[in-house]
Amino acid sequence: MALRQKIKSLDIVQRAVICLILMLPPCGGVAAEFSQLSGPANAPMANRTNGRVTPAKELFGAVTEPAPLASRAIGTYARGCLAGGVALPITGPDWQVMRLSRNRNWGHPRLIGVLERLANEARTLDGWPGLLIGDMAQPRGGPMITGHESHQIGLDADIWLTPMPHRVLTTKEREDLMARSMLRDPLAVDAKLWTPWHTKLIKRAASYPEVERIFVHPAIKQVLCEQAGADRSWLSKVRPWWGHYYHFHVRIACPPGNSGCQRQSPVSSDDGCGAELDDWFKKLRRAEMQSPGTAPAKPPLTLDDLPAECRTVLTYGQSTADLARARTRNWAADRPAGPPPPHY
Repeated sequence: MALRQKIKSLDIVQRAVICLILMLPPCGGVAAEFSQLSGPANAPMANRTNGRVTPAKELFGAVTEPAPLASRAIGTYARGCLAGGVALPITGPDWQVMRLSRNRNWGHPRLIGVLERLANEARTLDGWPGLLIGDMAQPRGGPMITGHESHQIGLDADIWLTPMPHRVLTTKEREDLMARSMLRDPLAVDAKLWTPWHTKLIKRAASYPEVERIFVHPAIKQVLCEQAGADRSWLSKVRPWWGHYYHFHVRIACPPGNSGCQRQSPVSSDDGCGAELDDWFKKLRRAEMQSPGTAPAKPPLTLDDLPAECRTVLTYGQSTADLARARTRNWAADRPAGPPPPHY
């Protein structure tokens, strides 16, 4: 009896070691406790189904709740996961989350704070009606079935360039409403749609020290260069990239003290309005001359492609029901957030 009580007083790791060495009868519950900590052995996170290696996007896309762990961004923006994710409330005083069925309004607490601050300051200081928030991350981050290569570690968020209406949208409206493209054609912004308030909104987001990069269409970058005024320090954070013509993409830096989060190289001090932007317009013109869909598809990421810690993040407290959910969801019904890009 004394030995049994002493063993029970130890932590689970110590107890497991003693049990394995001595094979003592008081250790019957140790295996069960380990199972609860690491997730069931047959959790959806088996990396292989009927001989097929399951893409990581199907596994992470099936999980509906965050991992109850300390908040950490793990890996890189395009190859990682999120522990201790926090949900941005779907309706706030100056924001509304769109496409609720995707369940992608999750992020690191630091990202949540940046978005709430931006929504408030853009409304009260700049006159922007409110933010329509697009995709952030899934509850446990990781690759997504549709839409993104990044957004995997809870530090990215898409913000529509369509102002928030002066009312609370219904769930159906949040699924059906399309963001408005800011482009007149593949190389130019529509001057009838772009306003000084759009420029102020992006400038304010870029001014936050937590924000590392903002991605926009090259034509939008060009307009920002033209409207920046005397203060051009924020422009270096605004990076041209494919797409991003109906929303802008905010990316914050790895949180201080967050081990395992891999930083990107710092942006240059140049405002990016010269040779770099010229190169992007050359890329856009070449893309217009190419047939769509000619690039070969990349093979999907598997769990083996992600940091080892992502297995723990994925399996923690999950059940086989999540895998069944991934197999039954109608991903084809996922409605795009914005219109297709214009072409000549």
